[in-house]
Amino acid sequence: MIFKKGENRLFLKVLLLFAVLCGTAFLVVHQQYKYLFLILPLIAWQLTDLYRYQRKAQDELDQFVESVHYRDFSRYFDVKHAPAELQPLRHGFNEINSTFKVISKEKETQYQYVQKILELVDTGILSYDMEDGQVVWMNESLKRMLQLPYLKTVNSMERRDAGLYQSITTLRPGESKLATAHNDKGTFKVLVSCTGFQTDGRQYKLIAFQNVNEALDETESKAWQKLLNVMTHEIMNSVAPISSLADTLKNRLHVAAGEIDDPNGTLEDLDLGIETIKRRSEGLLRFAETYRNLNKITQLNVEKIYIVDLFQNLQQLMQPTFEQKKIELEVIIREPELVLEADPNLLEQVLINLMVNAMDAVKDADQPRVILSASVSSSRRPVIKVADNGAGMSQEVMDKIFIPFFSTKKTGSGIGLSLCKQIMMLHKGTIQVQSAPGEGTAFSLQF
Repeated sequence: MIFKKGENRLFLKVLLLFAVLCGTAFLVVHQQYKYLFLILPLIAWQLTDLYRYQRKAQDELDQFVESVHYRDFSRYFDVKHAPAELQPLRHGFNEINSTFKVISKEKETQYQYVQKILELVDTGILSYDMEDGQVVWMNESLKRMLQLPYLKTVNSMERRDAGLYQSITTLRPGESKLATAHNDKGTFKVLVSCTGFQTDGRQYKLIAFQNVNEALDETESKAWQKLLNVMTHEIMNSVAPISSLADTLKNRLHVAAGEIDDPNGTLEDLDLGIETIKRRSEGLLRFAETYRNLNKITQLNVEKIYIVDLFQNLQQLMQPTFEQKKIELEVIIREPELVLEADPNLLEQVLINLMVNAMDAVKDADQPRVILSASVSSSRRPVIKVADNGAGMSQEVMDKIFIPFFSTKKTGSGIGLSLCKQIMMLHKGTIQVQSAPGEGTAFSLQF
Protein backbone atom coordinates (compact mmCIF):
# COMPACT_ATOMS: atom_id res chain seq x y z
CA MET A 1 0.00 0.00 0.00
CA ILE A 2 2.80 2.40 0.92
CA PHE A 3 4.66 1.59 -2.27
CA LYS A 4 1.47 2.23 -4.26
CA LYS A 5 1.21 5.72 -2.76
CA GLY A 6 4.81 6.51 -3.70
CA GLU A 7 4.23 5.22 -7.20
CA ASN A 8 1.11 7.40 -7.54
CA ARG A 9 3.03 10.50 -6.40
CA LEU A 10 5.79 9.91 -8.97
CA PHE A 11 3.22 9.28 -11.69
CA LEU A 12 1.42 12.51 -10.77
CA LYS A 13 4.68 14.52 -10.93
CA VAL A 14 5.50 13.13 -14.39
CA LEU A 15 1.93 13.68 -15.58
CA LEU A 16 1.90 17.33 -14.44
CA LEU A 17 5.28 17.94 -16.08
CA PHE A 18 3.99 16.39 -19.29
CA ALA A 19 0.84 18.58 -19.15
CA VAL A 20 2.87 21.76 -18.62
CA LEU A 21 5.21 20.85 -21.48
CA CYS A 22 2.23 20.20 -23.74
CA GLY A 23 0.77 23.59 -22.77
CA THR A 24 4.12 25.26 -23.48
CA ALA A 25 4.25 23.60 -26.91
CA PHE A 26 0.73 24.81 -27.63
CA LEU A 27 1.64 28.40 -26.74
CA VAL A 28 4.78 28.26 -28.90
CA VAL A 29 2.85 26.90 -31.87
CA HIS A 30 0.26 29.72 -31.58
CA GLN A 31 3.00 32.28 -30.92
CA GLN A 32 1.64 33.25 -27.52
CA TYR A 33 5.11 34.02 -26.19
CA LYS A 34 3.94 36.43 -23.52
CA TYR A 35 2.63 33.52 -21.44
CA LEU A 36 5.97 31.69 -21.56
CA PHE A 37 7.41 33.91 -18.83
CA LEU A 38 4.83 32.43 -16.48
CA ILE A 39 5.21 28.81 -17.57
CA LEU A 40 9.03 28.51 -17.82
CA PRO A 41 9.64 29.06 -14.05
CA LEU A 42 7.02 26.36 -13.40
CA ILE A 43 8.83 23.94 -15.73
CA ALA A 44 12.16 24.74 -14.05
CA TRP A 45 10.63 24.12 -10.62
CA GLN A 46 9.10 20.82 -11.74
CA LEU A 47 12.39 19.60 -13.27
CA THR A 48 14.32 20.65 -10.15
CA ASP A 49 11.78 18.87 -7.92
CA LEU A 50 11.97 15.71 -10.04
CA TYR A 51 15.79 15.79 -10.02
CA ARG A 52 15.84 16.39 -6.27
CA TYR A 53 13.49 13.46 -5.78
CA GLN A 54 15.69 11.17 -7.89
CA ARG A 55 18.82 12.44 -6.13
CA LYS A 56 17.36 11.71 -2.71
CA ALA A 57 16.24 8.27 -3.85
CA GLN A 58 19.74 7.61 -5.23
CA ASP A 59 21.34 8.69 -1.93
CA GLU A 60 18.99 6.45 0.01
CA LEU A 61 19.79 3.58 -2.34
CA ASP A 62 23.54 4.18 -1.94
CA GLN A 63 23.17 4.03 1.84
CA PHE A 64 21.19 0.82 1.58
CA VAL A 65 23.75 -0.78 -0.76
CA GLU A 66 26.51 0.25 1.66
CA SER A 67 24.72 -1.38 4.58
CA VAL A 68 24.27 -4.58 2.54
CA HIS A 69 27.92 -4.49 1.44
CA TYR A 70 29.18 -4.27 5.04
CA ARG A 71 26.42 -6.58 6.33
CA ASP A 72 25.21 -3.78 8.61
CA PHE A 73 21.62 -4.92 8.87
CA SER A 74 21.16 -2.99 12.11
CA ARG A 75 20.88 0.30 10.17
CA TYR A 76 17.44 1.90 10.41
CA PHE A 77 16.05 4.38 7.88
CA ASP A 78 13.83 6.99 9.56
CA VAL A 79 10.44 6.81 7.90
CA LYS A 80 8.47 9.18 10.12
CA HIS A 81 10.61 12.28 9.53
CA ALA A 82 11.44 11.55 5.90
CA PRO A 83 9.90 13.47 2.99
CA ALA A 84 6.61 12.00 1.88
CA GLU A 85 8.03 10.80 -1.42
CA LEU A 86 10.91 8.92 0.33
CA GLN A 87 8.83 7.27 3.05
CA PRO A 88 7.87 4.27 0.85
CA LEU A 89 11.51 3.75 -0.16
CA ARG A 90 12.79 3.92 3.41
CA HIS A 91 10.03 1.65 4.60
CA GLY A 92 11.00 -0.90 1.95
CA PHE A 93 14.68 -0.70 2.91
CA ASN A 94 13.78 -1.27 6.57
CA GLU A 95 11.75 -4.32 5.67
CA ILE A 96 14.58 -5.75 3.56
CA ASN A 97 17.09 -5.06 6.37
CA SER A 98 14.80 -6.76 8.88
CA THR A 99 14.50 -9.80 6.62
CA PHE A 100 18.27 -9.94 6.12
CA LYS A 101 18.75 -9.60 9.89
CA VAL A 102 16.42 -12.54 10.57
CA ILE A 103 18.11 -14.67 7.89
CA SER A 104 21.58 -13.77 9.23
CA LYS A 105 20.53 -14.55 12.78
CA GLU A 106 19.05 -17.90 11.76
CA LYS A 107 22.19 -18.72 9.79
CA GLU A 108 24.45 -17.78 12.73
CA THR A 109 22.29 -19.81 15.10
CA GLN A 110 22.45 -22.82 12.82
CA TYR A 111 26.21 -22.42 12.45
CA GLN A 112 26.69 -22.20 16.23
CA TYR A 113 24.35 -25.14 16.71
CA VAL A 114 26.23 -27.32 14.22
CA GLN A 115 29.57 -26.29 15.70
CA LYS A 116 28.47 -27.22 19.22
CA ILE A 117 27.22 -30.59 17.99
CA LEU A 118 30.50 -31.26 16.21
CA GLU A 119 32.42 -30.30 19.36
CA LEU A 120 30.35 -32.65 21.52
CA VAL A 121 30.64 -35.77 19.34
CA ASP A 122 33.47 -38.21 20.01
CA THR A 123 34.24 -38.42 16.29
CA GLY A 124 37.19 -36.29 15.21
CA ILE A 125 36.57 -34.11 12.16
CA LEU A 126 39.14 -32.47 9.89
CA SER A 127 38.53 -30.33 6.81
CA TYR A 128 41.30 -29.12 4.52
CA ASP A 129 41.91 -27.61 1.09
CA MET A 130 42.96 -30.34 -1.35
CA GLU A 131 45.14 -27.94 -3.36
CA ASP A 132 47.47 -26.51 -0.71
CA GLY A 133 46.58 -28.67 2.33
CA GLN A 134 45.42 -25.68 4.42
CA VAL A 135 43.33 -26.87 7.36
CA VAL A 136 39.96 -25.12 7.33
CA TRP A 137 38.57 -26.59 10.52
CA MET A 138 39.18 -29.31 13.12
CA ASN A 139 37.08 -30.02 16.19
CA GLU A 140 38.16 -30.49 19.80
CA SER A 141 37.58 -34.26 19.67
CA LEU A 142 40.26 -34.62 17.02
CA LYS A 143 42.65 -32.39 18.97
CA ARG A 144 42.20 -34.59 22.06
CA MET A 145 42.38 -37.81 20.06
CA LEU A 146 45.65 -36.95 18.28
CA GLN A 147 46.90 -34.59 21.03
CA LEU A 148 47.30 -31.81 18.48
CA PRO A 149 46.59 -28.33 19.87
CA TYR A 150 46.86 -26.78 16.40
CA LEU A 151 47.27 -27.90 12.82
CA LYS A 152 47.91 -25.30 10.11
CA THR A 153 48.27 -27.67 7.17
CA VAL A 154 47.57 -31.35 6.84
CA ASN A 155 51.11 -31.79 5.52
CA SER A 156 52.54 -30.94 8.95
CA MET A 157 50.94 -34.13 10.27
CA GLU A 158 53.49 -36.14 8.28
CA ARG A 159 56.27 -35.25 10.74
CA ARG A 160 54.19 -36.39 13.71
CA ASP A 161 52.49 -39.49 12.31
CA ALA A 162 53.62 -40.49 8.82
CA GLY A 163 51.41 -43.59 8.70
CA LEU A 164 48.21 -41.72 9.53
CA TYR A 165 49.14 -38.91 7.13
CA GLN A 166 49.58 -41.44 4.33
CA SER A 167 46.19 -42.99 5.11
CA ILE A 168 44.47 -39.58 5.03
CA THR A 169 46.03 -38.25 1.84
CA THR A 170 45.47 -41.46 -0.15
CA LEU A 171 41.87 -41.80 0.99
CA ARG A 172 39.41 -40.91 -1.77
CA PRO A 173 35.96 -39.38 -1.20
CA GLY A 174 33.41 -42.04 -0.33
CA GLU A 175 36.02 -44.45 1.05
CA SER A 176 36.67 -45.65 4.62
CA LYS A 177 39.82 -47.24 5.94
CA LEU A 178 41.13 -48.65 9.24
CA ALA A 179 44.35 -46.87 10.17
CA THR A 180 46.77 -46.77 13.10
CA ALA A 181 47.24 -43.48 14.93
CA HIS A 182 49.98 -42.54 17.39
CA ASN A 183 50.02 -40.16 20.32
CA ASP A 184 52.00 -39.76 23.52
CA LYS A 185 50.02 -42.57 25.15
CA GLY A 186 50.74 -45.13 22.44
CA THR A 187 48.99 -46.42 19.34
CA PHE A 188 45.30 -46.97 18.64
CA LYS A 189 43.09 -47.91 15.74
CA VAL A 190 40.94 -45.31 13.99
CA LEU A 191 38.36 -45.66 11.26
CA VAL A 192 38.89 -42.78 8.83
CA SER A 193 36.08 -41.87 6.42
CA CYS A 194 36.31 -39.29 3.65
CA THR A 195 33.93 -37.08 1.73
CA GLY A 196 34.60 -34.17 -0.62
CA PHE A 197 32.87 -30.92 -1.48
CA GLN A 198 33.49 -27.87 -3.65
CA THR A 199 32.81 -24.20 -2.96
CA ASP A 200 34.06 -20.98 -4.55
CA GLY A 201 35.88 -23.03 -7.18
CA ARG A 202 38.05 -24.83 -4.58
CA GLN A 203 37.88 -28.50 -3.58
CA TYR A 204 37.92 -29.60 0.05
CA LYS A 205 38.24 -32.90 1.87
CA LEU A 206 36.29 -33.69 5.03
CA ILE A 207 37.80 -36.52 7.09
CA ALA A 208 36.06 -38.22 10.04
CA PHE A 209 38.19 -40.05 12.63
CA GLN A 210 36.51 -42.62 14.85
CA ASN A 211 38.48 -44.32 17.61
CA VAL A 212 37.53 -47.99 17.27
CA ASN A 213 40.05 -49.36 19.76
CA GLU A 214 37.41 -50.02 22.40
CA ALA A 215 35.07 -51.70 19.91
CA LEU A 216 37.92 -53.84 18.55
CA ASP A 217 39.06 -54.71 22.08
CA GLU A 218 35.55 -55.75 23.04
CA THR A 219 35.15 -57.86 19.90
CA GLU A 220 38.57 -59.41 20.42
CA SER A 221 37.80 -60.12 24.07
CA LYS A 222 34.54 -61.85 23.20
CA ALA A 223 36.33 -63.92 20.54
CA TRP A 224 38.96 -65.02 23.05
CA GLN A 225 36.27 -65.87 25.59
CA LYS A 226 34.47 -68.07 23.09
CA LEU A 227 37.75 -69.74 22.15
CA LEU A 228 38.62 -70.33 25.81
CA ASN A 229 35.19 -71.79 26.51
CA VAL A 230 35.51 -74.25 23.65
CA MET A 231 39.15 -75.03 24.36
CA THR A 232 38.80 -75.64 28.11
CA HIS A 233 35.67 -77.70 27.55
CA GLU A 234 37.36 -79.92 24.96
CA ILE A 235 40.59 -80.24 26.96
CA MET A 236 38.79 -81.22 30.14
CA ASN A 237 36.50 -83.69 28.34
CA SER A 238 39.43 -85.28 26.51
CA VAL A 239 42.08 -85.27 29.23
CA ALA A 240 39.96 -86.28 32.24
CA PRO A 241 39.43 -89.89 30.96
CA ILE A 242 43.16 -90.14 30.15
CA SER A 243 44.07 -89.15 33.71
CA SER A 244 41.55 -91.61 35.14
CA LEU A 245 42.72 -94.41 32.84
CA ALA A 246 46.38 -93.74 33.72
CA ASP A 247 45.54 -93.95 37.42
CA THR A 248 43.70 -97.28 36.87
CA LEU A 249 46.59 -98.71 34.83
CA LYS A 250 49.08 -97.72 37.51
CA ASN A 251 47.07 -99.44 40.23
CA ARG A 252 46.73 -102.63 38.16
CA LEU A 253 50.42 -102.56 37.35
CA HIS A 254 51.28 -102.40 41.06
CA VAL A 255 48.98 -105.38 41.74
CA ALA A 256 50.51 -107.42 38.93
CA ALA A 257 54.10 -106.47 39.82
CA GLY A 258 54.25 -109.06 42.63
CA GLU A 259 53.22 -111.92 40.30
CA ILE A 260 55.48 -111.12 37.33
CA ASP A 261 59.20 -111.78 37.18
CA ASP A 262 60.82 -108.68 35.67
CA PRO A 263 64.62 -108.97 35.54
CA ASN A 264 64.90 -106.27 32.81
CA GLY A 265 62.99 -103.56 34.74
CA THR A 266 60.20 -103.35 32.14
CA LEU A 267 57.53 -102.91 34.80
CA GLU A 268 59.46 -100.02 36.31
CA ASP A 269 59.65 -98.33 32.90
CA LEU A 270 55.90 -98.85 32.42
CA ASP A 271 55.22 -97.42 35.84
CA LEU A 272 57.32 -94.35 35.07
CA GLY A 273 55.58 -93.85 31.70
CA ILE A 274 52.11 -94.18 33.19
CA GLU A 275 53.06 -91.77 36.01
CA THR A 276 54.29 -89.25 33.42
CA ILE A 277 51.02 -89.53 31.48
CA LYS A 278 49.02 -89.08 34.68
CA ARG A 279 51.07 -86.06 35.79
CA ARG A 280 50.89 -84.30 32.43
CA SER A 281 47.15 -84.94 32.04
CA GLU A 282 46.55 -83.49 35.52
CA GLY A 283 48.69 -80.54 34.53
CA LEU A 284 46.55 -79.96 31.44
CA LEU A 285 43.41 -80.11 33.59
CA ARG A 286 44.84 -77.50 35.96
CA PHE A 287 45.86 -75.41 32.93
CA ALA A 288 42.31 -75.51 31.52
CA GLU A 289 40.80 -74.72 34.92
CA THR A 290 43.14 -71.74 35.34
CA TYR A 291 42.21 -70.21 32.00
CA ARG A 292 38.55 -70.81 32.64
CA ASN A 293 38.89 -68.12 35.33
CA LEU A 294 39.10 -65.56 32.56
CA ASN A 295 35.39 -66.00 31.91
CA LYS A 296 34.24 -66.08 35.53
CA ILE A 297 34.43 -62.32 36.11
CA THR A 298 31.17 -60.95 34.75
CA GLN A 299 29.86 -58.62 37.45
CA LEU A 300 31.32 -55.71 39.41
CA ASN A 301 30.73 -54.69 43.01
CA VAL A 302 31.19 -51.00 42.35
CA GLU A 303 32.09 -48.71 45.26
CA LYS A 304 33.40 -45.18 45.63
CA ILE A 305 37.17 -45.49 46.04
CA TYR A 306 39.52 -42.78 47.28
CA ILE A 307 42.82 -43.10 45.46
CA VAL A 308 44.73 -42.17 48.63
CA ASP A 309 43.23 -45.12 50.54
CA LEU A 310 43.75 -47.48 47.61
CA PHE A 311 47.43 -46.55 47.29
CA GLN A 312 48.02 -46.81 51.05
CA ASN A 313 46.62 -50.35 51.08
CA LEU A 314 48.78 -51.34 48.11
CA GLN A 315 51.87 -49.79 49.67
CA GLN A 316 51.37 -51.66 52.95
CA LEU A 317 50.81 -54.90 51.05
CA MET A 318 53.68 -54.62 48.56
CA GLN A 319 56.33 -52.63 50.47
CA PRO A 320 57.91 -55.67 52.24
CA THR A 321 58.38 -57.42 48.87
CA PHE A 322 59.92 -54.28 47.35
CA GLU A 323 62.30 -53.89 50.30
CA GLN A 324 63.26 -57.55 50.13
CA LYS A 325 64.13 -57.23 46.45
CA LYS A 326 65.78 -53.80 47.05
CA ILE A 327 63.47 -52.02 44.62
CA GLU A 328 62.39 -48.43 45.23
CA LEU A 329 58.62 -47.87 45.24
CA GLU A 330 57.54 -44.28 44.62
CA VAL A 331 53.90 -43.27 45.11
CA ILE A 332 52.64 -40.03 43.48
CA ILE A 333 49.14 -38.58 43.85
CA ARG A 334 48.74 -35.27 42.04
CA GLU A 335 45.16 -34.74 43.26
CA PRO A 336 44.70 -36.07 46.82
CA GLU A 337 40.90 -35.80 46.61
CA LEU A 338 40.72 -37.96 43.49
CA VAL A 339 37.82 -40.44 43.63
CA LEU A 340 36.65 -43.11 41.22
CA GLU A 341 33.90 -45.71 41.15
CA ALA A 342 35.18 -49.25 40.71
CA ASP A 343 35.29 -52.73 42.20
CA PRO A 344 38.03 -52.38 44.86
CA ASN A 345 38.97 -56.07 44.93
CA LEU A 346 39.32 -56.38 41.16
CA LEU A 347 41.13 -53.05 40.88
CA GLU A 348 43.64 -54.13 43.53
CA GLN A 349 44.12 -57.38 41.61
CA VAL A 350 44.94 -55.42 38.45
CA LEU A 351 47.41 -53.11 40.22
CA ILE A 352 49.12 -55.94 42.12
CA ASN A 353 49.55 -57.83 38.85
CA LEU A 354 51.08 -54.77 37.17
CA MET A 355 53.39 -54.07 40.13
CA VAL A 356 54.57 -57.69 40.22
CA ASN A 357 55.32 -57.48 36.50
CA ALA A 358 57.16 -54.19 37.06
CA MET A 359 59.30 -55.78 39.81
CA ASP A 360 60.24 -58.55 37.43
CA ALA A 361 61.06 -56.01 34.69
CA VAL A 362 63.53 -54.00 36.87
CA LYS A 363 65.38 -56.94 38.43
CA ASP A 364 68.44 -56.29 36.24
CA ALA A 365 68.35 -52.48 36.44
CA ASP A 366 71.16 -50.57 38.21
CA GLN A 367 68.78 -48.54 40.34
CA PRO A 368 65.48 -50.41 40.11
CA ARG A 369 62.43 -48.23 40.65
CA VAL A 370 58.66 -48.59 40.24
CA ILE A 371 56.35 -45.56 40.24
CA LEU A 372 52.67 -45.82 41.19
CA SER A 373 50.86 -42.57 40.33
CA ALA A 374 47.38 -41.13 39.88
CA SER A 375 46.22 -38.05 37.99
CA VAL A 376 43.40 -36.65 35.87
CA SER A 377 43.52 -36.71 32.08
CA SER A 378 42.78 -33.76 29.79
CA SER A 379 39.22 -35.11 29.47
CA ARG A 380 38.90 -35.06 33.31
CA ARG A 381 39.03 -38.83 33.67
CA PRO A 382 40.94 -40.57 36.48
CA VAL A 383 44.17 -42.22 35.34
CA ILE A 384 46.32 -44.65 37.37
CA LYS A 385 49.79 -45.42 36.08
CA VAL A 386 52.37 -48.10 36.98
CA ALA A 387 55.77 -47.27 35.49
CA ASP A 388 59.21 -48.86 35.79
CA ASN A 389 62.76 -48.19 34.60
CA GLY A 390 63.33 -51.71 33.34
CA ALA A 391 64.52 -53.00 29.98
CA GLY A 392 61.32 -52.01 28.16
CA MET A 393 59.59 -53.86 25.32
CA SER A 394 59.68 -53.85 21.55
CA GLN A 395 56.64 -52.88 19.48
CA GLU A 396 56.20 -56.51 18.47
CA VAL A 397 55.94 -57.63 22.11
CA MET A 398 53.60 -54.74 23.02
CA ASP A 399 51.19 -55.83 20.29
CA LYS A 400 50.90 -59.28 21.92
CA ILE A 401 51.06 -58.76 25.69
CA PHE A 402 47.28 -58.64 26.17
CA ILE A 403 46.70 -61.84 24.16
CA PRO A 404 45.81 -64.83 26.37
CA PHE A 405 48.60 -67.45 26.73
CA PHE A 406 51.29 -65.00 25.56
CA SER A 407 54.11 -64.43 28.06
CA THR A 408 57.73 -63.26 27.92
CA LYS A 409 58.52 -65.12 31.16
CA LYS A 410 59.68 -68.71 31.14
CA THR A 411 57.31 -69.59 33.97
CA GLY A 412 54.55 -67.16 32.99
CA SER A 413 51.02 -68.37 32.25
CA GLY A 414 50.04 -65.45 30.01
CA ILE A 415 46.83 -64.94 31.95
CA GLY A 416 47.71 -61.86 34.06
CA LEU A 417 47.50 -59.01 31.55
CA SER A 418 44.57 -60.62 29.73
CA LEU A 419 42.71 -60.65 33.03
CA CYS A 420 43.70 -57.02 33.68
CA LYS A 421 42.33 -55.98 30.31
CA GLN A 422 39.06 -57.82 30.86
CA ILE A 423 38.61 -56.19 34.28
CA MET A 424 39.22 -52.72 32.82
CA MET A 425 36.73 -53.39 30.02
CA LEU A 426 34.14 -54.36 32.63
CA HIS A 427 34.80 -50.96 34.23
CA LYS A 428 34.19 -49.32 30.80
CA GLY A 429 37.81 -48.19 30.97
CA THR A 430 41.01 -48.86 29.06
CA ILE A 431 44.48 -50.17 29.76
CA GLN A 432 47.33 -48.90 27.59
CA VAL A 433 51.04 -49.54 27.52
CA GLN A 434 53.94 -47.28 26.59
CA SER A 435 57.38 -48.77 26.24
CA ALA A 436 60.58 -48.80 24.24
CA PRO A 437 63.68 -50.98 24.53
CA GLY A 438 65.96 -49.53 27.20
CA GLU A 439 63.45 -46.85 28.27
CA GLY A 440 61.22 -48.70 30.71
CA THR A 441 57.50 -49.43 30.59
CA ALA A 442 54.36 -47.65 31.79
CA PHE A 443 50.84 -49.13 32.03
CA SER A 444 47.99 -46.60 32.21
CA LEU A 445 44.52 -47.38 33.51
CA GLN A 446 41.91 -44.83 32.42
CA PHE A 447 38.41 -45.00 33.90
